[in-house]
Amino acid sequence: MENPPDQTESKEMMLQPRITRPKGGLLTMPFIIANEGFEKVASYGLLQNMILYLISDYGLGLVKGQNVLFMWVAATNFMPLVGAFLSDSYLGRFLTISIASLSSFLGMMVLWLTAMLPQVKPSPCVASTVTKCSSKAATSSQLALLYFAFALISIGSGGIRPCSLAFGADQLDNKENPKNERVLESFFGWYYASSSVAVLIAFTVIVYIQDHLGWRIGFGVPAILMLLAGILFVLASPLYVKRNVTKSLFTGLAQVAVAAYVNRKLMLPGQNDSYGCYYHLNDSELKAPSDKLRFLNKACVTSNQEEDIGADGLALNPWRLCTTDQVEELKALVKVIPVWSTGIMMSINVSQNSFQLLQANSMDRRLSDHSTFKIPPGSFGMFTIIALIAWVVLYDRAILPLASKIRGKPVRINVKIRMGLGLFISFLAMAVSATVEHYRRRTAISQGLANNATATVNISAMWLVPQYVLHGLAEALTGIGQTEFFYTEFPKSMSSIVAALFGLGMAVANILASVILNVVKNSSKKGGESWIEDNINKGHYDYYYWVLAILSFVNVIYYIVCSWSYGPTMDQLRNDKANGVRGEEHEEAVKLN
Repeated sequence: MENPPDQTESKEMMLQPRITRPKGGLLTMPFIIANEGFEKVASYGLLQNMILYLISDYGLGLVKGQNVLFMWVAATNFMPLVGAFLSDSYLGRFLTISIASLSSFLGMMVLWLTAMLPQVKPSPCVASTVTKCSSKAATSSQLALLYFAFALISIGSGGIRPCSLAFGADQLDNKENPKNERVLESFFGWYYASSSVAVLIAFTVIVYIQDHLGWRIGFGVPAILMLLAGILFVLASPLYVKRNVTKSLFTGLAQVAVAAYVNRKLMLPGQNDSYGCYYHLNDSELKAPSDKLRFLNKACVTSNQEEDIGADGLALNPWRLCTTDQVEELKALVKVIPVWSTGIMMSINVSQNSFQLLQANSMDRRLSDHSTFKIPPGSFGMFTIIALIAWVVLYDRAILPLASKIRGKPVRINVKIRMGLGLFISFLAMAVSATVEHYRRRTAISQGLANNATATVNISAMWLVPQYVLHGLAEALTGIGQTEFFYTEFPKSMSSIVAALFGLGMAVANILASVILNVVKNSSKKGGESWIEDNINKGHYDYYYWVLAILSFVNVIYYIVCSWSYGPTMDQLRNDKANGVRGEEHEEAVKLN
């Protein structure tokens, strides 16, 4: 007896293998990008007005409060180094981002509790000025809870920021796709665009909420956003491509330094060809290291291959013998350190946002004389982001195409020229900042407001916009230029270290900014008052800005020396080689004619 047709079809369907959707792809992008976007909205939104919270609710003076923020930002920018190491070596990117999201949320919850519970902070401020408070000083336990919140947020940033970009690329990287490079290029563009939008939202929406609805709601909204982002990211776990952990690049670099020291008494093969040889993997194109920084070459010298190398062709002790590729990776890193260090001064200048916030808070923030809307003082940073985005679009879509059309061939401004120009613009930004602050302070004193830092000086806060715009242009030229410079100069295996270098530069910059601030305050005291006072009308912040401007100008000269000593970039060498080939072809054509 035959089965009915419907039963036969159902059995055949049950016997057919179930088609599973491949993991990764565009479907995962909203979860990954939203996670980092919400983290940026929360962290940047909290940072902008934090100096006001520390002064008004914790009774910290301006200098102490700014030093706390310098250290917090330094920790936030240093932690990505730790996050990248743990992700690459032990946890993997998905688990690292998940744990970091939880840490960020818990940190924001603790910070929100400091605004909700009166007993975890000093009694309310009853002073009449925003820069001086007569409340009782915060106890050690109250400050410890606040710093614990900052630490959790920094740990979260350290896990999310270095992993999100690479984790997103993992979802789209398909070597079999002929359009793979274009897909990744598009992803990087949208990723950075979403990051810029997130910072803009932080500088506008979150700051506006804090100014008009108070700290309780202003801290609660970022916590809710972070919770939502973390939940959505984890729920999408079945959709992700999850790469296995590998040896961290940082470990490989450390192994070269240790091996070079351990083998310091060995002779290089070039000094005695009969003694030892350089160790390299079979598929490596680099059979011997370069002659630069020759002392590191001893890390890849093997005197007895049977004792140093196993049957599988790998070093038995990687802390005693490294490959030629590893040695060249460390050399590339060492070589760019002087150029990298020139960007620290620009980061120091950008980190002065707390002082600029107090300036804006004391000025007329209306858009016009007839307008009632006031720009929140913490939102002026949006002009830096707008200038940065505007320059990127104009440079890529207008300036380069127009210049190429005029010259009749592709035009590209050398990356070292762009970095130098950005550093010079950073110097101009501090000079403009000093000039505007001199005018603001003189106007405040002439209006009898020397002892009243909270009174509104009859001068438009729009005078602050040029310095913010100049900072944006400097970041667009030097910040993006340095990233491009590192990517082109490093081997492909070192591309992950670029973001870590940028974060490390910001961390060092904030530590040095704290040192400069304290040195200026302590060395400028005259009659009990210094250039850096809680009352900005009594202090001389214009002099402080001029100190930074002078240091920035010296830094430009330092960059010129570093750029000259570095020599030609990889792009310059490739262009010279291509021009040489074209020149030879042209000469051959002339001879034939």
